[in-house]
Amino acid sequence: MATQTTSTGPLAGVRVVEIAGIGPGPFAAMLLADLGADVVRVDRPRPGLVVLPPEQDLLARGRPSVVVDLKSPAGVGVVLDLVEHADVLLEGYRPGVAERLGIGPDDCLARNPALVYGRMTGWGQDGPLAQTAGHDVNYISVAGALAPMGRAGGPPQIPLNLVGDFGGGALYLVVGVLAAVLEARTSGRGQVVDAAIVDGTAHLATMITAMMRGGAWTDERGTNLLDSGAPFYDVYETSDGRWMSVGALEPQFWALTLELLGLTDAPDRDDPARWPALRQLLADTFATRTQAEWDEVFDGTDACVAPVLPLGESHLHPHLVARGTYVDHAGTVQPAPAPRFSRTPATLTTPPSPTGADTRAALTAWGVPDVEALLASGVVTQNGDPT
Repeated sequence: MATQTTSTGPLAGVRVVEIAGIGPGPFAAMLLADLGADVVRVDRPRPGLVVLPPEQDLLARGRPSVVVDLKSPAGVGVVLDLVEHADVLLEGYRPGVAERLGIGPDDCLARNPALVYGRMTGWGQDGPLAQTAGHDVNYISVAGALAPMGRAGGPPQIPLNLVGDFGGGALYLVVGVLAAVLEARTSGRGQVVDAAIVDGTAHLATMITAMMRGGAWTDERGTNLLDSGAPFYDVYETSDGRWMSVGALEPQFWALTLELLGLTDAPDRDDPARWPALRQLLADTFATRTQAEWDEVFDGTDACVAPVLPLGESHLHPHLVARGTYVDHAGTVQPAPAPRFSRTPATLTTPPSPTGADTRAALTAWGVPDVEALLASGVVTQNGDPT
C-alpha cells in the first residue's frame, strides 16, 4: 500500500486533539485516525514511559506530533486554540490533572461548547480507587475478567493487555466519543465521556456473567465451555511442537472434526465424566502429525479447527493475505484499518512521526496563531527537519 496523505475514511472531517499518553489512549486515537479523522497528537517536551522509538510505534501512526509545554500558560493556550477547532479531545490523566493544567472539561467546553471530551482511565473519574495507579492486569482483576482465564488447577492467565487496555478501554472510549459526536451534531452541545477500563471490561463480560447467573458457568477456572474445560474447545500440540485450535461447539461441526481426525469411537462429549478420556484421545491424535499436515486436513472445512500461528507469522496466512488484513505500509508490515467500509474505505496515511516532528506544520494547519513566536519562545518545539 502506498503512503496516503489524504484521509478517505468515514470520519473524514472530524477533528481530534489527542493529549499524548500510553496504551489505550493512543490506540483510540490511532483507530480514529485510521477511520479518517484529522487527529493531532500533543506530546510532552520530555516523554514519559517509552517502549519503542516514536517512529516505530504503530499506535502513533496516521497523525502529526506537536510538542507543547503544558506547564506554560501559553502552552495551555495552544491546546485551547486547537480545541476551538476540534470535535473531540482525548486525555488519559488521573482525575483532576487536566483541570490543574487548565485543559479540563470546563476550560475546553468554555472555548468550544460542542466539544466531546473523552477521558480514558483505568478506575474511572470517581470511586475509592480513582486516584490510585494501576495497569491492565489490575483493572481486569477487579472487573472479574481475569479470574476465569486459565486451566483447571492453575493460576489465572494474563491475556496480554488486550482485554483491559484495548478491549474494555480504548474501544469503549471510541464508541462513547463517536456516540457523543453524533448527539452533538443534533444538540450543538458537547459532553464528557468517562471511559473507565473497569467499566468496559465488566461490560465485555456480559455473556459470561449471564451464563454464571443462569447456572451455565462456574467460578472454577478451566471447567467451563469456553475456558479450556471442554475438550472440543481447546488447543492441542502437534508433532512439531506447534498447536491447533479446536472450536467444534455445534454437533455437526464436532462430527466433521472426528471424521477428519479419523476417530470412529470417541468418548461421548455430552458426558462431562468422559471429558478427560476424550481430551487425551484428541491430544494423542494431534500429536501424530505436524501443524502443517493437520492444517491441510482441516483447511476449508466446517470442522472449526485452525492452526495457532505466532504473531510474527499471522500476516502470511492465505486468508489474511487475500483480505489484506495486514499491509506493508511505509516499509512496515502492520494491521490494516478495521472494520471495512463499502463507500468510504479507510486507508493508512502517514507513518508514526518522531516526537515534535510536525509542530510547525500541524499548528499552522489547525489555525493556531503566532506559531513562529511560540516556537521562538520555546512554548512549542519543532524537532528535526520541519519539511
